[in-house]
Amino acid sequence: MVAISLVYGLLIGAIGIILGFLGFWLYGVVTMQSAKEGARKVIDDAQKEVEAMKREALLGAKEEALKVKNELERESRERRADIQRLEKRLLQKEESIDRKYDTLEKKEEQLAKKDAEAEKLKNELQEIHQRHRRELERISGLSSEEAKALLLQDVEEEIGQEIAIKIRDFEAKAKEEAERRAREIISLAIQRCAADHVTEATVSVVALPNDEMKGRIIGREGRNIRALETLTGIDLIIDDTPEAVILSGFDPIRREVARLALEKLIVDGRIHPARIEEMVEKSQREVEAVIKEEGERASLETGIHGLHPELIKLLGRLRYRTSYGQNVLQHSVEVAYLCGMMAGELGADVTLAKRAGLLHDIGKAVNHEVEGPHVTIGADLAKKYREGQLVVNAIGAHHGDIEAFSVEAVLVQAADAISAARPGARRETLETYIRRLEKLENIADSFDGVEKAYAIQAGREVRIMVKPDKVDDLNAVRIVREIVKRIEEEMEYPGQIKVTVIRETRAVDYAK
Repeated sequence: MVAISLVYGLLIGAIGIILGFLGFWLYGVVTMQSAKEGARKVIDDAQKEVEAMKREALLGAKEEALKVKNELERESRERRADIQRLEKRLLQKEESIDRKYDTLEKKEEQLAKKDAEAEKLKNELQEIHQRHRRELERISGLSSEEAKALLLQDVEEEIGQEIAIKIRDFEAKAKEEAERRAREIISLAIQRCAADHVTEATVSVVALPNDEMKGRIIGREGRNIRALETLTGIDLIIDDTPEAVILSGFDPIRREVARLALEKLIVDGRIHPARIEEMVEKSQREVEAVIKEEGERASLETGIHGLHPELIKLLGRLRYRTSYGQNVLQHSVEVAYLCGMMAGELGADVTLAKRAGLLHDIGKAVNHEVEGPHVTIGADLAKKYREGQLVVNAIGAHHGDIEAFSVEAVLVQAADAISAARPGARRETLETYIRRLEKLENIADSFDGVEKAYAIQAGREVRIMVKPDKVDDLNAVRIVREIVKRIEEEMEYPGQIKVTVIRETRAVDYAK
């Protein structure tokens, strides 16, 4: 029973398990069916939504395509309208060009007719001209070439005379204005400038306290005078001149050293070779100090600063240098003043003009030691001591040896001529003076048609009388230029020379 009960229990348990499995399987089947139905529903819904979206997109695309189509049609219509307008304008222009072309063809035809008529008239005129020319040649007895040459000659003479008259008038006006302005500037400069000039000679005189001092200066067997002459390079002239000894020499610095040394020896009283050597050395130092002081004084007096110390020393040496009796340092200072004043009147560089004027004769300070003209030496010295290019050019050009590059260089030329040429500035011997005047008159007399020449104004002017029957007004202008050219080429003179040609015609008769 127990076993049966156990079997029944197991059967019931197995049946329960089987039923449980069947129930679970049925539940799974039902669930699966439900899930499939849900999935189908979702898929259907999704398909419906997709269809709806497709329909909306298609509608939107159709609307957009319609808009684009409408826009394109509108633009197409506008372009067709523009093209139609352009075609219309082109047609109008073509019609206008056709009309103009027709007009031009008509004008060309008219011009061709007129050209033909003009050519015909030209040929007729040439024929008439040839007949007239042959008739004129027959009447005048001249060929056309001969008549042309004669006519050209007459025209050239007439025009040449008129041109010469115009040139003479223009030159006269220009010279008058230039001379007036130059006189004004120069007179203002000279009135404002007053420089002293010391006239030096080649000898110096030393006063003696008595004639016995002459013997002491000569010394035993002339040893003192020989020592003094050897140390200074100056000749001592002891003659019958009472209480005076003459020092002779062309070097003014050495002569000044000898003068100072001799004066010191006379005051000291001890005159012998050793003492002479000591006094000469002391005098040389004093002269060198004076040279430096004079150079600095000239620089300060003219307001020129920044000069090289060697240039200042060379300026001081000019204190003892003379040219035609004119002190070169004072001449340089005066030229500097004149340059500055004229530069101020003309609006040029005053400082540059004064600097160039002060240094223009610096070459004269060393021209005994260096070969060459003082103009070249001065320019080389200025370049050596770092002066500006314009200053170097002004120094080199102040006698016309080279071309002047600036207004200031021309002013240095003018100021140098003014300072050297004014009355009393320079001395020259009577013989040299007379020779210069004679040469001036001989140059003028050598020209054909000159009757007589007169040098006046101390050789500053020459007046020339010409024969009126041989020299007309135009030739007078030519003669004065040729005379000026000859004077510039053949003569040396300070300043400038005025040349005046005078042509005078006189008619004389007597009433009886």
